[in-house]
Amino acid sequence: MINLSGLVEFVSPFYTNKDIMHDLSHIERMINSTNKLLKYYPEITDTDLIYYGCYFHGFIYLREDLIRDYLEKQGLGEEKVGKIVKTSWESQKDKIPETLEGKLLHDAHMIEGGKTYLIVKSLCTGTARGQSLEQTLDYFENYVIGKGECYLPEAQAIFFEMQEFANAFIRDLREGLQTI
Repeated sequence: MINLSGLVEFVSPFYTNKDIMHDLSHIERMINSTNKLLKYYPEITDTDLIYYGCYFHGFIYLREDLIRDYLEKQGLGEEKVGKIVKTSWESQKDKIPETLEGKLLHDAHMIEGGKTYLIVKSLCTGTARGQSLEQTLDYFENYVIGKGECYLPEAQAIFFEMQEFANAFIRDLREGLQTI
């Protein structure tokens, strides 16, 4: 069983200086998405693996060594630590998950926040990076719309809806910004 307060204490420093779309609230949104998807996968019974994977999602690529050390200090065996690390890596947008748990976390990451979230996240992230609206829209059209993939059918439907909404929204916004 996870010591949740200890886990949050361990991961918090890695999220403190991130923008509002990638701080600990990002992990909470991922957990909400995983809980929605989990109901379709009763064969996933190791919820500790899911929670650890979510909490490590935002910095596995920076400090896998510290994560492994932390997990070992929690008394988890080498096999369990390996599964948690693998699942955390599989949650990244650019990864192709192999495990069902990895697919669940990956897809939860892709659909976090629901239909309007791609727009909100892109606008907030662009602002945090100091981009102009035009730069953010260009980035969105080149790197977000039509990009990414979900692996679970339940997530695929949500992701498709998100992409459709975002595409229509950006098209509408571009039209509204055109000068006469």
